[in-house]
Order: sequence, then structure tokens, then C-alpha cells
Amino acid sequence: MEHIRRAASRRVLPLAVLLPAAALMAAAPSSASVSGGSATPLGGTSEGAKPTVVLVHGYWADASGWDRTVESLQKRGYPVVATANPLRSLSGDADYLAARLKTIEGPIVLVGHSYGGAVITNAAAGNPNVESLVYIAGFAPDKGETAFQLATKFPGSQLSDDPAAPVPTALNAVPLGGAATNVDLYLKPEKFRSVFLSDRVDASRAGVLAATQRGATVASGNGPTKGVAWKDIPSWALVPTDDRTIGTDNLRFMAQRARAMTVEVDAPHAVMETNPDDVTDLILRAAGDARPSLAKTGSSGPNAILGGAAALAVAAGATIVIRARRT
Repeated sequence: MEHIRRAASRRVLPLAVLLPAAALMAAAPSSASVSGGSATPLGGTSEGAKPTVVLVHGYWADASGWDRTVESLQKRGYPVVATANPLRSLSGDADYLAARLKTIEGPIVLVGHSYGGAVITNAAAGNPNVESLVYIAGFAPDKGETAFQLATKFPGSQLSDDPAAPVPTALNAVPLGGAATNVDLYLKPEKFRSVFLSDRVDASRAGVLAATQRGATVASGNGPTKGVAWKDIPSWALVPTDDRTIGTDNLRFMAQRARAMTVEVDAPHAVMETNPDDVTDLILRAAGDARPSLAKTGSSGPNAILGGAAALAVAAGATIVIRARRT
């Protein structure tokens, strides 16, 4: 796979047994590199009707993060829904989205960012109207997997600089009562710009995004996947090469496994904020080719499938650490 631009190399901080929620977690312009199958001309399904594009946000964000993508798609005549994602539990969040999808007539292109990728994977299973899945720096779990488990495959996250810390050092845990692991997690304001945005936006804008972030429960990342929509629905994936939240190599692994048509962009985890045109272009590709054969991702070389050590949290370890802290 030929890379037109690459993120600068950087030191990767390995993470050990941490709070599970630490694991939160196609052709494009000249800034992107592409692998996978081909797409038909943009602008509609094989029958010519424009699908509804449904956008699902992830952790530490809300539907407003899609604003520029929504505007671009609407200008091109696409109906768009940027839905709220409750961020409470994977099963509950997926059920909520599945119910929302049932109210939409006609074909759907379903797009998920970050944890939103896990939600669309579950919610779209068995829905014949969903013709394409688009993962924007998003989790694409297989049956039984959780977001936290997937995030242990490769290094790359900068959610913590202390493997022994009971809570990853970039996060604040807000107790919700009851079980020791019943907490909401937030990125610390002083860490938000680096971890979520890879220092790609100015401090003022990063401060606004940090102040308006939504917390997510530990349970949402601990929920096992039940339905695996990418096994039956053609998929596209945008992989930022400077993702400090989930980690770029984790995203590459999931995109390759899902046989997604993949675009790599020199961008942070919050790629909708820094590269909205790349996001829009990939969605248009998925909208214009609703039923291609499932595409293969990458080459047989070292860039296709990368190995590495665990990057983020192990759920069981998190429970032990938190309980020890409270006893």
C-alpha cells in the first residue's frame, strides 16, 4: 500500500493492566492513501436513489462533531441523521440505534466513529436497509469481543504514561454509585488536545471540545458484541496514522479483518475535526457503491498486518485495581 503522506514517527508508550475504559475507545484527497476494492461513481446506490447517511459518534464527543460532514453531505443532496449515542452500554446503545434505523425508509449508509464503530457493528446486523458500513477511526469487533479487548492488540495509545496507575493518567473517573467499576470516564482537559486531537488544532478550539465532551461508562466498552454486521455488509474504513486514542495499528488490524476498503490519512483520532473532507469523501464512496464485492485491505507487505504488544486496558485488571483502591 503506497502512502502519500505519513504521520511522523513517535515514541509509543506501552500500557499495562488499567481501567478497562482506557481502551476507547475508499479513495480520498492527496492527503490519503487507499487500499481495497473499487467504487462506482459517487452520488447514489446502484438503483440511483441517494441513501440516508446515519452518523454515530463515539466517546468524549457528541453529534455536533459531525457538523461539517453533515453540511457537506446535505449540499450534495443526501439525507443525513447525526444521532445521539447514549454511551451507557454496548447492548443498550446498539438497541437504541437499531430502533432509530427502523424509522428510516430506504437504503442507509451507517457511519461510526471510535466506539460508535462497535455500536454500528451490532445495530446493523440483520437490517436489510443498511447497505454500507463506514468506520471512521472506529472499532469493528467480532462476535464476543469488546472494545477493551480489541484495544490490547497493538501499542499506540497515549491514554496513560504510568502503567501502574489505577486509572489511566489521561482520564478522570466519576463514580456513578453502586459497583466499583460503575464510573463515567472523561479525558482530562489538559490531556484532551494531545490524546484526542494529536495537537492538530489550536489550544482554544481544543479547550472548547474538552469542556463539552460527554463521559462514557466502563460498561459500554465491556459489553460483548452479539451481531457482526461487517461480515454481511460491505465496509469502508478511515484509519488516521496519528491516532493516539485507540492506536493506529489497532485500527489497521480491524479494517483488514473486516475486508474494508481502507483510506489512511495523516490525522488524529478526532479526524472529523481536522480532516472533514477526507471523512466526507469516504462516505461518498460508500454511498456510491452500496453493493460491491467485499474488498480486501492492504498489501501482503509489512504495512498490511502489523504485530505488537498490548496497548491498553484489560477489563479484569481494571476491576481489581478499582476495588483495591476503594477498600
